[in-house]
Amino acid sequence: MIEGLSIIAISLVVLFSGMPLAFAFGVAGVICAFVFHSAGPMGMLAHVMYGGVNSFELLTLPLFILMGIVLAHSPAGNDLYEAVHRFLVRLPGSLAISNVWACAVFAAMCGSSPATAAAIGSSGIPEMRKRGVPDSLATGCIVGGGTLGILIPPSITFIIYGIATETSIGKLFIAGIIPGIVITLLFSLWILIYSTMVRRKQGDGDKPGPGTKVTETRYSWGQKVSYLPRILPFVLLIALIMVTIYGGIATPSEAAAIGAASSILLVLTVYRKTLTLQSIVTILQKTVNESAMIMLIAATTVFFQSVLTDLAVTQQAVAAIVSMQSNPWVIMLLINLLLLLLGCFLPPFAIILLTAPLLHPIILKLGFDPVWFGVVVTINMEAGCITPPFGINLYVVKSIAPDVPMARILLGSMPFLAILLLGILIVSLFPELALWLPGRMFGR
Repeated sequence: MIEGLSIIAISLVVLFSGMPLAFAFGVAGVICAFVFHSAGPMGMLAHVMYGGVNSFELLTLPLFILMGIVLAHSPAGNDLYEAVHRFLVRLPGSLAISNVWACAVFAAMCGSSPATAAAIGSSGIPEMRKRGVPDSLATGCIVGGGTLGILIPPSITFIIYGIATETSIGKLFIAGIIPGIVITLLFSLWILIYSTMVRRKQGDGDKPGPGTKVTETRYSWGQKVSYLPRILPFVLLIALIMVTIYGGIATPSEAAAIGAASSILLVLTVYRKTLTLQSIVTILQKTVNESAMIMLIAATTVFFQSVLTDLAVTQQAVAAIVSMQSNPWVIMLLINLLLLLLGCFLPPFAIILLTAPLLHPIILKLGFDPVWFGVVVTINMEAGCITPPFGINLYVVKSIAPDVPMARILLGSMPFLAILLLGILIVSLFPELALWLPGRMFGR
């Protein structure tokens, strides 16, 4: 116990030192190995780190990241938003609801939460504010809607969880569909209730406007349908990725390659947007930066985990938790609280890489399904994208609307955080929401 507490203390000191996460995990592992004489991992440091990223499945990450960045550099987000808005225009809060559903559709082409928030928010937030939607709702719906990027497949979070726990990535992708739709509907329901029953009070800090129920332009059926061809190619792209994976035509890595190539082709043909040398360099640079960051964190986290395993800390922690004379749901509640706490300080992929090897055997011992738990973990990670001080989506939206105070963005985001917590409860009470579709497609 003293050893375990000492390792936790060393890790926290290093992590909160301001050092980049990848180096922090590596330094913490080296210090713990020297202090507690863990010669095994130290003697094979390079081999352990290389083994952590020497996986064919990890090819999926940079390819899906490339696909998302290419689409984010196109007008796809704006077209999705406009197409959805034309059909929902008569609903109270239609602008905000349209942005949430546009986020849901874009999430199916992206797999990244901040990329989804940036792509939809860059056009949606200025339009909502211009038409009188309160700043808190305009920014909050993008912060919340952007989190769908890591729940609705393809999802970078599911890929990392699947690799870390050796769980089928295909099953995880399918498992996220229904919970993703349920949470999108709950987001929309909240906006509808807020826009119908609440009227802003003067002096609350929001930008003056006609109220939450905004007078909207009406569109004829011809105008609604005429915009659909602009998004049809991207719907076909989503279908192409899903069919190649679940039809047994391609592995997730191969499907990611197809998706990345198709997204480039769509941008060139549908939008006739010329990719200049500068834009190609920018896209590749962002792809390499994000991919390398995740890969390096994965490598050092694997080394850190190997030190814990060599010192038997992981095994003793698993044995102690499993031997607790508590209801399995009490342990699950504690696990969720731990994940939510970590979400305040660490990015989703770092949390999964750090905790999944420890939590996976516990989940199996308690009799929970690892695919279901992957969905629960991912919704927790969605909440982490909203909670300060890390809350990456908060800063993405702040960069889009720099004149909106962060307090106002936080205020608008809190209802969406509450809905995500409700989503964890709903998926826990009704696990078939996550397991029914994979069960039908892949069998138990």
